[in-house]
Amino acid sequence: MAMDDAGQDALAQEFVQFSVESGVLRFGQFKTKAGRMSPYFFNAGLFDDGAKLGRLAQFYARRILASGIEFDMLFGPAYKGIPLAAATAVELARLGRNVPYAYNRKEAKDHGEGGSLVGAPVQGRVLVIDDVMSAGTAARESIAIIRAAGATPHAVAIALDRQEKATENGQDTEHSAVQYVERVLGLQVCSIARLADLLAYLATHSDGALAGYHAQVLEYRRRYGVD
Repeated sequence: MAMDDAGQDALAQEFVQFSVESGVLRFGQFKTKAGRMSPYFFNAGLFDDGAKLGRLAQFYARRILASGIEFDMLFGPAYKGIPLAAATAVELARLGRNVPYAYNRKEAKDHGEGGSLVGAPVQGRVLVIDDVMSAGTAARESIAIIRAAGATPHAVAIALDRQEKATENGQDTEHSAVQYVERVLGLQVCSIARLADLLAYLATHSDGALAGYHAQVLEYRRRYGVD
């Protein structure tokens, strides 16, 4: 990954700024699925027009290609992953890496082609495209679908790695959802940006509307963060 003169991940910094300007990354007080009060909230569903989705796909494609992850096709888990995988496939093709993609339905069809999978045949090494990971549940579901099709779940690309402890049965664990997917499920994970990148961004934009949020996010990371 390309670093700037300050040693920061240039692509991640560009992405964080884009997310803030798009209203996708917001600051305040937000309750997470784990019941924590977070000083920031990332809602990828707000990449909600053609221009924003196209630029988001550029970030995914650039990070995926830079990661060196080997893959034969993309998979978008329903529902959020469907437009992400489709848009990323378009951008990868534009950059000279044309690969097939597929996605699943929540409910299987009993007419037409039937089944729960749509798109290209699911085969080879599959790269799952998703927005964030909270507990690794979506990754486990994707793995099951991909294996049932006879393919190999190989890696996951996400927009933001929150770098915070996951929860199990209401208790904090010592690992994040990303670490669980990597260490327990055995998949590679690449993210466009991480919480550390968000903190670096806030540290250099500590005036105006973002004033004070660096300290809040840093305290949240100290309480719930993992490396």
